[in-house]
Amino acid sequence: MKILIIDDDLAVCSSLKLLLSRKGYDVSSINHPAIALDKVAEFNPELILLDMNFTIDTSGKQGMKLLSLMREAYPDVSIILMTGWATVQIAVKGMKMGAKDFIAKPWDNKDMLNSIRNIEQLHHSSTVSSSDHSNAEHSGIIGDSPQLQEILSIVDKVAATNASVLLTGASGTGKELVAEAIHQGSQRKHESFVKVNLGGIPTELFESEMFGHKRGAFTGAEVERIGRFAKANKGTIFLDEIGELDLACQVKLLRVLQEKTYEMLGSNQTLKTDVRVISATNKDLEKMSIDKTFREDLFYRINLLQIHLPTLAERRSDIPQLIKYFLNNVAELYQADRPYIDDNVMNWLSHQEYKGNIRQLKNITERTFLLNLNNKELTKKDFLPSFNSSQSKTGGSDALNLESMEIETIKKALVKHDHSISASAKALGITRSSLYRRLEKFGIKHEPKI
Repeated sequence: MKILIIDDDLAVCSSLKLLLSRKGYDVSSINHPAIALDKVAEFNPELILLDMNFTIDTSGKQGMKLLSLMREAYPDVSIILMTGWATVQIAVKGMKMGAKDFIAKPWDNKDMLNSIRNIEQLHHSSTVSSSDHSNAEHSGIIGDSPQLQEILSIVDKVAATNASVLLTGASGTGKELVAEAIHQGSQRKHESFVKVNLGGIPTELFESEMFGHKRGAFTGAEVERIGRFAKANKGTIFLDEIGELDLACQVKLLRVLQEKTYEMLGSNQTLKTDVRVISATNKDLEKMSIDKTFREDLFYRINLLQIHLPTLAERRSDIPQLIKYFLNNVAELYQADRPYIDDNVMNWLSHQEYKGNIRQLKNITERTFLLNLNNKELTKKDFLPSFNSSQSKTGGSDALNLESMEIETIKKALVKHDHSISASAKALGITRSSLYRRLEKFGIKHEPKI
């Protein structure tokens, strides 16, 4: 990769050229912004490291003006901003104008190289043909629709990088499965994938949950607790429902993502974290940042790459495949044959409304199977009660019935697969973390074989 450094400090240019040249990059540098556009035309870089200040003015206006000119003249060239006078406003404005990252001086060599490698990997993946073999594992992601295949193509490209990813889309569209696919396609796949439901963590427990605490750190802290960032170290942390996080917690999270350090509650020791961050939300974070309910700097920090997941209504052609997949899983658990569904019924199912998306379709399919366990064929009449139950706002006995069926299904899966979490989760068509949450929710004892 060819990299151009634009910085008025000769020491900075020399230091970066030495660092990057040793890593095999083709590097050039200039010390004055006036010749920057000519140098880009001559050197043809794929990446520019751009300083924000070239005189005693530390406002960043000079760098912003040059960034704007660069983006207009060379829109395909990636740009990383650098400044010794880092401010949140400059960082956010630069990212809005198209910069790929923002690094404060003095930089950490590892962070600088990681940022460059992310961009390099994205450049490389964008040139890979769609017919090339997929790197990511798409276990549990079912469908052949163009909308889904486009998503999976993006997943394959971003998985190889270490860049932060934001998954957006309505509830039930499969954001957790996509996050796991990104992790499984990455170089971190042999390390931990730690899922955190930020909407379910009370504000007062946020630091303890995320960073851990020492024994005696607060009343009730009788034992030391390992935080989620420590558990995810070297692996991937999945921050689900990040739009639910209040502003005070957003500040604490931003600090860790920016500085890659944190302290356990009750300890003065600074710990380092090396994690790949994937976030998810069903909210409009950009609008929330305008409304000042979500920090704009945090939004741009987690949003280096964004993947929007389509609703089930936008990929209706996948519904028959999904139904067969869910039926296969539950039929295997009950050691029964998968019931037949004729084309007319399948077509009718494909044109129903699923406000809960894939999650609702899965519940309806499994509930219909369980209520008609001995039927060799499922008809429209068999599905109607499950739709009525699913759309009921009051819940009632039907809701309790479905919950008891889910408990029974999970128990059967655990028994059949000798209490193996991985095998049971696969048979149920859910992720390991989803199965662990259900075990906790329903109070189901997990007794692994020794």
